[in-house]
Amino acid sequence: MEVKACIFDLDGTLTRTQESIARPVNMTLQHFGLPAMPVENYNYYAGDGIDNSLRRALKDAGDPELKYFDEGIVLCRKWYQEDPLYHVAPYDHVVDSIRRLKQMGLKIAVFSNKPHLNAIKVVETIFGKGTFDHIQGQADRIPMKPDPAGVFEILRIFGVNKDQVLYFGDTNTDMMTAHNAGVFAVGVCWGFRPREELEKYGADALLEDPSQIAELAGEKLHTH
Repeated sequence: MEVKACIFDLDGTLTRTQESIARPVNMTLQHFGLPAMPVENYNYYAGDGIDNSLRRALKDAGDPELKYFDEGIVLCRKWYQEDPLYHVAPYDHVVDSIRRLKQMGLKIAVFSNKPHLNAIKVVETIFGKGTFDHIQGQADRIPMKPDPAGVFEILRIFGVNKDQVLYFGDTNTDMMTAHNAGVFAVGVCWGFRPREELEKYGADALLEDPSQIAELAGEKLHTH
């Protein structure tokens, strides 16, 4: 392949965000007198939107019928919007890898299931405004992953074909998104989910460290 663009998931791929997700969900649980869940649980609660994170946490906290969900999601979204950057930081070597991709002349994008404005705020705060050529979060016109519509939108904006793209993600949702879009699926093993999950859902390549992002892109830059 002759790669021309890279698309990245955000949570668990570019940034450590478990605590930013755990905070509003746990605040919601405690509002209803339920116990807060350990931060490490959010490796599995997160990945396909804050609504689903709350559903999973409620079930584990003692509300299997989700009787608190309708009221709780309003509170959870409010608290999430208040501080989407709570304890968020990039993974080691990610910033340097992104810089190297840009030096190669590649287009780079983020496709996240975070609300669109939150995704923009997190990416631009952590990496700087203009670092990424496009940031796509959850919006009415773009269904959540694993629907590939967001990938197709990025391909259209960049003017590239699906066989010219690497998609990086850390969950089964990401691997399904990449395959649904027909793009090369790169599973990153430093994120929320284990290597075995990424293998099970058909990762085309697996990376153990963010420093390998640019290495893989460089290998694919001029190969056919």
